[in-house]
Amino acid sequence: MAGMFDNSTVIQVQQANDIVDVISEHVSLKRKGREMVGLCPFHDDNRPSMNVNAVKQIFKCFACGAGGDVFKFLQMRENLTFPQAIERLAERAGIKLKPVQYSQRPGRNQTPSTEIDPNKLAKVNAWAANYFQQNLQDEKRGKYARDYLEQRQITSESIKNWKLGLAIGSPDDLLNTAREKNAQIKLLEPAGLTTGQNQDKFVNRLMFTITDVTGRVIGFGGRTLDDSGAKYINSPTTPLFDKSNSLYGLEQARHQIVSTGTAVVVEGYTDCIMAHQFGCTNIVASLGTSFTAGHGRILRRYAKKIILLFDSDVAGLEAANRALDVCLAQRVDIRLASIPEGKDPCDFLLAAGKERFEQLLSDAVDVFQFKWNRLTAGFGSDDTLAGKRSAIEEYLQTIATALLAGNVSPIDRGLIVNRVSKIIGLDTRQINDELKRRLSQAQRNASYNTEKQTAQPTDYGRGLFASAQREVLEVLLNEPNLFEIVKQKITPDIFDVPISKQIAEIVFETLNNDINASLAEILAKTESIELGNSLVELSQAGQEKGNFQARLIGALDAIERHRAQKQNSFIKTIDDQKQFLREVYENTGKENPHNVGMV
Repeated sequence: MAGMFDNSTVIQVQQANDIVDVISEHVSLKRKGREMVGLCPFHDDNRPSMNVNAVKQIFKCFACGAGGDVFKFLQMRENLTFPQAIERLAERAGIKLKPVQYSQRPGRNQTPSTEIDPNKLAKVNAWAANYFQQNLQDEKRGKYARDYLEQRQITSESIKNWKLGLAIGSPDDLLNTAREKNAQIKLLEPAGLTTGQNQDKFVNRLMFTITDVTGRVIGFGGRTLDDSGAKYINSPTTPLFDKSNSLYGLEQARHQIVSTGTAVVVEGYTDCIMAHQFGCTNIVASLGTSFTAGHGRILRRYAKKIILLFDSDVAGLEAANRALDVCLAQRVDIRLASIPEGKDPCDFLLAAGKERFEQLLSDAVDVFQFKWNRLTAGFGSDDTLAGKRSAIEEYLQTIATALLAGNVSPIDRGLIVNRVSKIIGLDTRQINDELKRRLSQAQRNASYNTEKQTAQPTDYGRGLFASAQREVLEVLLNEPNLFEIVKQKITPDIFDVPISKQIAEIVFETLNNDINASLAEILAKTESIELGNSLVELSQAGQEKGNFQARLIGALDAIERHRAQKQNSFIKTIDDQKQFLREVYENTGKENPHNVGMV
């Protein structure tokens, strides 16, 4: 990125974006003491391990080690560079940025990013969404699409709220319009809007605008209007969009999901829109793809309970079964509801109304009941040994997964084992042994995954001198006014551990200009995610230890002793070298007093 931003602008953007508000757009936070806690989005978090401090404006995950300010959170969450995160948050706060050129500061990334800027892709998507909406509202071009929507009983208000649009039948309409409007043609293909052969990705399709939880346009879904090609297609995977980690309607449904503690998942765009149109606003859709672990992790941040609403046909039930297996390990209450009479949720709402729809959701069965029904049905319909074994193994695997997730109490486990024993004729001890085997395997896998997700500790060096360097930084990040003592005795040059030296340069520079600078202001000068993590880690460690002035004096004494020892060693080395040369010279003189023959 060619432009950078001066520090006053960065601080202005940082202060305009409260970290609790920003993180709440991605994670459901709850108060715990003086801080907020939530599930960390940077690893597969099973219990709230991320703390957000509204006073210090920092976050810290005590499981995977992620930490930093509002910029670092967005950098990690959306894979942005530091300048991109500034732009993103400035746009969120309505601040107009003026890029300036300035010299490299300590801790700045040394090489510009060569990746596609997600912010630019989002702007291209927003432009395309607006163009598709104009097409739909055009008196002539959009009539047939509006007729289809009217037939589906989707109101004009829903069309506007959900940013529905139209890609007309011309194979290069969007591309040609972009040329006419001097839009950035080169970004159309990376955004998934063209196919690379001078052809639009979406042709003659009703367009569904897909946004993230913050309202950014990240992709599109298109329904064919002439039965050519696939009925539905989505944007391809881009730096902004991955359908396995995106949910349609999350922006519109998030607040109601948090309020009710329940998220309802349907399969289709129109199912989701119609539910909201009827006032059921905690509904999201899985973008026509299978429900994934990514979907489960997203919803788990906002909901205590997930209801999967699938069609009642064979394909729908199989999809629900796979989705339940994915959700079960997410440590939330999973339930299943199915639409009767072969209808989809949209048709059912139109035929039966909101009250019966909500009753359908209230009657949703839990995962164990659904799996039990499958087990008993499998025994009744399949007389083969292989079929019965498959049904048993599926059920036992479900129970083992639930046990690992903590979703089964000891009493429930005993009841389940007894029920299984009666239907399959095995002793309860044998069933418990099989469950233990499966549980042990699942625990080993979970332990392995947790080890992989846990951040490796930062290397701050070893020995008394390295510890003293760290102590100085821990103190200054908590009591910056003690910098007056520090700067009289040491400079950043004394730090010889690489990570400590980088942090010292930033801290000393900041406090030289403002001795009351906060941790957030120091973090605002740090582009590197790794340095941001370390700054928060050092601050937290220092806060826990306390006793700042005494620790600082002890650390400075240790640094002074080390420096004195090093100086003495250096002097001794110089004296040894002089003595050696003197002896060589004297011996040479004795062997050849007149220097005869020397050259």
